[in-house]
Amino acid sequence: MSTPPDPRPAFEAATTWVTGLLRAVTPEQLADPTPCTDFDVEALGGHLVATVRRTVALGEGSDIFAVAVVQPEHDAQAYAAAARRAIELWSDDAKLTEQVRVPWGQVPGAGALWGYVNEQLVHGWDLAQATGQPAEADPALASAALAVAQRFIPAERDEQIPFDAPVSPRPEAGPTEALANWTGRRTDWR
Repeated sequence: MSTPPDPRPAFEAATTWVTGLLRAVTPEQLADPTPCTDFDVEALGGHLVATVRRTVALGEGSDIFAVAVVQPEHDAQAYAAAARRAIELWSDDAKLTEQVRVPWGQVPGAGALWGYVNEQLVHGWDLAQATGQPAEADPALASAALAVAQRFIPAERDEQIPFDAPVSPRPEAGPTEALANWTGRRTDWR
């Protein structure tokens, strides 16, 4: 397969979108359920912080598995600070071709960063759905992420692939919703 495009602009755009979503979360929403059944709103915020901290660890050459999957901080400030640091660290072009170890295997840095773009958009969709916010990121961004996800996340899933089977998108679904559906999220999750 050919190499997907440079993920850094997509990562920056995705983290900017998620920062805005996190800023709009109210204290009353923290215990609410989300389409990601593993997390309520508070834990999902902590997981989003963890995902950008893992991109920081990758950029520093550290072990991402030392970063807990859910961080105690779950707010926009912690998330945005980690995202800024990740963007700074990933500005080095050489990082895109370096082999790194991530939960889905040993991959080039670009593949790892695309995986984290997917995390931001899908969990951003989860957060938006749970908190009643607009759940579509920039259509060009989400369409690019969906194209990469459909190339690298097989439709046939087994225990090695951490997603449920793809869900057919609604005819009117936007690309962010379609990406969430590709990772097994049901639009009618409530």
